[in-house]
Parts: sequence; structure tokens; C-alpha cells
Amino acid sequence: MSRLNYHHLQYFWHIVKVGSLTKAAEKLHLSQSALSSQIRQLEASLDCDLFLRQGRKLVLTEFGNVAFSYADSIFTKGHELENLLRKGIQSESQILRIGVLSTMSRNFIESFVAPMLSQPMVKLEIMASGQTNLLKALTHHELDLALTNIEVRGNADQLWECILLDRQPISVIGPPGLDVKPEFSSKYADFRWILPHMDSPIRAAFDGLCALHQIEPHIVAEANDMAMLRLLARDGAALTVMPEVVVKDELKLGVLQSYTKLNAVYENFYAVTIKKHFRKFEINKLINQFLLAKK
Repeated sequence: MSRLNYHHLQYFWHIVKVGSLTKAAEKLHLSQSALSSQIRQLEASLDCDLFLRQGRKLVLTEFGNVAFSYADSIFTKGHELENLLRKGIQSESQILRIGVLSTMSRNFIESFVAPMLSQPMVKLEIMASGQTNLLKALTHHELDLALTNIEVRGNADQLWECILLDRQPISVIGPPGLDVKPEFSSKYADFRWILPHMDSPIRAAFDGLCALHQIEPHIVAEANDMAMLRLLARDGAALTVMPEVVVKDELKLGVLQSYTKLNAVYENFYAVTIKKHFRKFEINKLINQFLLAKK
């Protein structure tokens, strides 16, 4: 007979969902000591620690992340089954919570989520934020997936899965009709530039090329947001560097022109999740669809 107590598992699930033992105890109308005792019994029955106690804060262990994945599936499906049998209500739309790095290309984000927009039983919730906040939201199970152009590496306490979705070459983009040579050379010093901010991997690669060709670019503006860089490139009568996907509409309309691709300079796009026993089916489907479309 199974030793798993699903009542205790549900208490554990509530704690993770609300984010603290105190809030869960209030919601479940239990004392904190009673709820803590139930969790200790659950950990003893599973022979593993589900939480790390850091002062008053509870942090999920690797086993805790796996347990929450299963518990979330069990109790979400149980709620759907209850609604179906008692009220004849079919399961509600699956909510996918996707975080995106606020400085990323909106065109890339749109191309990634597009397959899910036509799914009647899937509702997307998209939140833009900085990298640190995205990772915190993943840790607290507030997001199912994060899209970023900054690679994430895990350690003993932060178990991430970082999947390379795409690798876009970086091009020199500017207003049409400029006398720009197809190869990157010292001639580029004659033009005005609008560039990504200094902390951008694209900017670092561009600065390296400039140093190699002994170019001191005339920089008239910098931006750390691709949407802003797109606007400045369109209206600023200057050259910039970015993936062509960012300005695909402007290139198609002839508002901007791609002059050359920078040698061995790319922007990488990643999907980041918490390392679990399994991901939501829809998240796996979304990632696989995108990767297959790129082949």
C-alpha cells in the first residue's frame, strides 16, 4: 500500500502556491505549528526534504520542485474532474504564464507564441521584466517559461533548464540609399551610429569588431531596449546593429535597409524553465513546434 498521504501533499501544494507557511496556514484555517508538523510527516514518508529552511523562509529543494510538479498536476486535474462530474463543466482553459526579457525583440516573442494564439483551450499570460525578476518568478512558480537573450546557468540552488531556441545573425541596418560597403571596414567610421547599450552582448561584439578594424564610431544614441532601438533606427538617419527579425516589417516596406551581416556575431534566444521531472504539455509543445519550424 502506498505510504503517500495525499492530504499532506495538498498542504504542501498550498504552501508553494501561496508562497509561505503563514499564508497557507491562514487559508487552510490551521495553526502554523500544525501545518509544519504535517509537512514534516510528508517529508518523513517520502524520505526526502521538500524545503530548505532559511530563517523564516522556505525554499524548495530539487525533490520539492519535482513533488510540486506532480502535486500541481494531481490537484488541478482533480478540480477539473470534480467540475465535470458534479456540474458538467468541461475543463477550463489551460493558462500558460510566459515571462519575457523586457529588452528583447517583440517580433521574436510574437513568432514564438503565435502557435498558441489559435488554441481555443489555451490562455497566454505574458509578463515583461528584467532577467533577475524573471528567474525569481520561475523559482516561485509564478511563470511556466521565460524567454531571454541571456544564457542562464544553474547551480546547486538554482536548477535551470536553458534551451537555445534560435541564433540570429546581427546585421548593420540603416536608412536606404546610403553609400555603405558590403564588408565591415574602416569606412564605417564615416557614419553616425545608434547602438545597443554597453551591457548588451551585441554591443560587446560590435565594439570588438571596431577595435579590430581600428574604427571609432560616431555614436549619437544608445538604447538597451530593442523596441526603442528599432524606432531610433527608423527615424534617426543613422546606422545600427541588430537581428533583421527585429525590423522585418521596416525591411519589407523599404523603410530600412540591411547593408551587411557582421562576421560571427549573433544574438541567441533562450527558453528557460525550472528543472522538473516534467514540463506542462503545452510548454513542451510550444518549444518543440518552434524548434521544428527552424529546421
